Amino acid sequence: MLNPISLAFKKSKKENRPALLTYTVAGDSSKKQSLEILKSISKYADILEVGVPHNTPVADGGQIQTSSYRAIKNGILMTDVFKIVKNYKKSKNSKPIILMGYYNMIYQFGENKYLKECKKSGVNGLIVVDLPWPENRIFSKKCKKNSINFIQLLSPTTSYKRLKGITKDSHDMIYYISMLSTTGGKLKVSPNKILQNYNKIKNISPKKNCVIGFGITEKTISKFKSADGLVVGSQICKEITRSLNNRQNPVINVSKMVNKLKKKLS
Repeated sequence: MLNPISLAFKKSKKENRPALLTYTVAGDSSKKQSLEILKSISKYADILEVGVPHNTPVADGGQIQTSSYRAIKNGILMTDVFKIVKNYKKSKNSKPIILMGYYNMIYQFGENKYLKECKKSGVNGLIVVDLPWPENRIFSKKCKKNSINFIQLLSPTTSYKRLKGITKDSHDMIYYISMLSTTGGKLKVSPNKILQNYNKIKNISPKKNCVIGFGITEKTISKFKSADGLVVGSQICKEITRSLNNRQNPVINVSKMVNKLKKKLS
């Protein structure tokens, strides 16, 4: 039986478009509001990435760091992240959830306890930014035993030999980081070059769903329609910040943005 992440890709392929993956930080700008944002964007997004706030997020650019800071300032804890996911999963139009974060938080929480909480709350996948292959093999197997998709990361500098090893060990979904940068950076590489690298991965492992992240915005998203999925994160976090600064409702504004992104892929 296919897991919910694979089913989401299957559905988007039937509709002849890439899957739309959104990224928001749990607890931004409050625990209640982050849950409302997840519910509102569920009408348009196919898979929802939820960031676990971290005080030293090495892979994240300014927009996501600002979101994380707001969440930490509001007292977000790991247990709150699981509560937000659990409450979201009770909603009518709930979509697959991927938690994205850093390994030291999992280590402090305890791997087995963490995976148990993931399963209880309804987490479908994990992206662990600072746990690369092959060091992640043991944890990846634990995830698979718990029916949680461990998502491997690939970058433009990943060698061909390493690409083969990572894709072989990966579960149903792979994440291709489009450029050497933190999140939220402007595209420094041409879409053609990104797609050329992306197609190398697809040629090695055509049956795995591969998404592109970093530098995907409303302006660039339509250039990558041939991908299995596209991740938009920093632009959403930026919209939350803009809405708060203008004393507007982030739930409404983010929902409108995700709707526009979805239309660009149709």
